[in-house]
Amino acid sequence: MGEKLSEQLQQLGEKNLEEKADYNMRYYLYLYKKSVEDPAGFWGELAKELIDWFEPWRKTFVQEEGLLTKWFVGGKLNASYNAVDRHLNSHRKYKAAIIWESGRGEKKVVTYQDLYYEVNKWANALRQLGVQKGDRVTIYMPLTPEGVIAKLAVARLGAIHSVVFAGFGAQALADRIQDAGSKVVITADAYYRRGKIVELKKTVDEALQILGNNSPVQKVLVYKRTGTEIPFDEKRDVYFDEVGKFKPVEPEPVEATQPLFILYTSGTTGKPKGIVHSTGGYLVGTAAMLLWSYGLSQDNDVLFNTSDIGWIVGHSYITYSPLVMGRTIVIYEDAPDYPYPDKWAELIEKYKATTFGTSATAIRSFMKYGEDYVKQHDLSSLRIIVTNGEPLNYAPWKWGLEVVGGGKVFMSHQWWQTETGAPNIGYIPGAVYLPMKSGPAVGFALPGNKVQVLNEEGKPTAPRERGYLVMLPPFPPMMMIGMWNDPNNERLKKTYFNKFPGIYYSGDYAMIDEDGYIWVMGRADETIKVAAHRIGAGEVESIVTAHPAVAEAAAVGIPDPVKGEAVHLFVVLKSGYSASPELTKDIQNHVRKYMGAIVTPEVHFVDKLPKTRSGKVMRRVIRAVMMGQNAGDISTLEDEASMEDIKKAVEEFKKSLKSE
Repeated sequence: MGEKLSEQLQQLGEKNLEEKADYNMRYYLYLYKKSVEDPAGFWGELAKELIDWFEPWRKTFVQEEGLLTKWFVGGKLNASYNAVDRHLNSHRKYKAAIIWESGRGEKKVVTYQDLYYEVNKWANALRQLGVQKGDRVTIYMPLTPEGVIAKLAVARLGAIHSVVFAGFGAQALADRIQDAGSKVVITADAYYRRGKIVELKKTVDEALQILGNNSPVQKVLVYKRTGTEIPFDEKRDVYFDEVGKFKPVEPEPVEATQPLFILYTSGTTGKPKGIVHSTGGYLVGTAAMLLWSYGLSQDNDVLFNTSDIGWIVGHSYITYSPLVMGRTIVIYEDAPDYPYPDKWAELIEKYKATTFGTSATAIRSFMKYGEDYVKQHDLSSLRIIVTNGEPLNYAPWKWGLEVVGGGKVFMSHQWWQTETGAPNIGYIPGAVYLPMKSGPAVGFALPGNKVQVLNEEGKPTAPRERGYLVMLPPFPPMMMIGMWNDPNNERLKKTYFNKFPGIYYSGDYAMIDEDGYIWVMGRADETIKVAAHRIGAGEVESIVTAHPAVAEAAAVGIPDPVKGEAVHLFVVLKSGYSASPELTKDIQNHVRKYMGAIVTPEVHFVDKLPKTRSGKVMRRVIRAVMMGQNAGDISTLEDEASMEDIKKAVEEFKKSLKSE
C-alpha cells in the first residue's frame, strides 16, 4: 500500500474517463472496506512500510472503552530519526528537505544532510539546558527552518514540544506555557511581517512576567533571527549560537504511545485545550495521508504549504509527514501576498511545487487581485491544490481549479481538526482520482475513518439532511490520544464524548448527499473560525473582561467574505465608563495585544447581554439577531429587554456600514 497504491493507477492511462471513474470508485470502496473491516491489518501493513521502528509493537491497537484508540502498543521509535537520520544512507542525503524564503528576499535551502547537523546542534543545546525525555518545551518561533528544526530537536531527546503560533499575544502564550509546564521556551529575538518587526522575545518576557513565581520555565533559548536588540536575563536567557555546537545526539527511543507534542486549540470555554498526539500512530497516519490526500506519492514531489508551524497543518504537513517521507517542503515566512500579490504564485513556479496547500480564506484573498497576475506565471508543475479550514464555496473552488490550475489540477478539499491530526474526509488523488464536487462537498470518508452524520437522537440522517458530524471507533492512528492535564479524561469526555457516548463529536454540522459525498456546513458549537484558525469565544471574552472598562462581554463569529468569520464583541461597560470611538479602539488594541492581530473584533456596546436564568450568555441569540435570522426558542431568556439592546446595537452597526 502507501506509495505502491499509485502504481496501479498508472496502468489506466489508455482507459477512457468513464472507465477510469468506475475503476477508481470501485478501488476506493475496496480500500475503504478493507480499512474498516480489518483496521489492525490495514494500518499494521502501512506502519511497517512507512516508518522505521526500533522495537516492534505487541498490539496493533487497543480501543479504550468509550474513549480513544491507542496504536502500536509496545512499539518503540523516534520521530526525529524517521524524519532525518534514515534518509542519510539513501539518495535523499543531498536532496532539499526545506526550501525557505522570507519577504525580504532571503533564501535558504536545507538538505537532509544539513538537517541532520542542524537538528543535532539544537538537540545538543537543549540537552545542555537540562531537557530530558518527557520534559515539555514551548516553541514560539516564526516560520523559518529553525522553527521546524527545533521541533525535531525536542523529539530527538524524547521530550514533548508545545508550539504556540507566533501571532498570539502574551496572555495566550502564558496560559499555554503554564498548562504544559514547560521547562524551556525556544523563541527568536524577532521576525519580519509585512515589512514590520514583530518582537517575539519581548512577548515571551511579558508572558513570563504574567506568570511570575508560578512560571515553570527555567531557561529561554533565543535564536537571533533579525539581530534586534532585546532585553536579556543573564540567569535565564541563552543565545542559541553560544550553545548550539554540533555534537551527535542519539535519538531517544520512545514508546509509540508517548506524546510527541501538545497543541492547544480553543474551545467554547476560556481555557484552551491541550490536544495530545502520540508518536507512532501520528507518524503512520499523517504519512499515509500525505501520500493519499495531499497526493505526494512520488519521491520528487514538492509541497508548498501556506500554513504556519503553530497550527496542526504546520505539524502534520510542514514538519513531520513530508520529512518522514523524504519529500521537499517549501515554506515562506511572510504573508503569501507580500511584498506583491503574486508572491505565492512566484514560489510555486520557482520551485516547481506539485502540491499547493492553502486555505479557502487565502484563495478568496488572492481572488481580489484578479487573474492577470497569476497568468504571468508558469504553474504547470501543479497536480493538486489542497484546501482545508472553513468550507470552500463554489467561487474560490472554481478559481483555484481554472485560474491557478489551468483546469488540470485536482482540487482536494479536506476536513480534519487539530484533534484528528490529519485529513479524515476528502479525496485521495495520490492513489484514486474520484470525481470532484465543488463547494462544501468535502468528499468521502478517507480510508480508516468511520464517519457518520447523526441527528439529535443519534441516528444516521437521511440524504441531504443536516446533522452532527461524528467519528466512530476504532479511531485512526493520527487521532489525538487525550488532553493534557486531564488524568481522568473528564474534560475529554465532556468535550468530545458527551453528546453521543462512545462516539467522537466533532462540533460541526454536515450532511451526506445522494452520491455519498459529505458536505461540511460549519460549527455547531461556539468556536469562531477566523482565517481558518479556531478561536474560542470564551477565550476572547476572558481577555476582553480583563479590560478595566469592561464588565461583561459576549463574542460571536459572523460570516466574512475574506476571513471566513469575523469576531463581534458585545460589551457591557462598568459604571463610570461611556461608549466612544476611543474606547472602541482601546478595547480592540487590548484584544490584539493578548490574542494577536488575527483577532481584531468589531465592538458593540450594550446595557445587557441576553442570558438564561442560570446565567449563561445566549450567544446563538446574538448571532441570530446579527444575521437577521429567527432567534428560535428564547423561553429561558431572563430579561427580554436585553434582546432590544442587541437589536439596537446591530442596527447602529449596519447604519455605520452604509454611511462608509
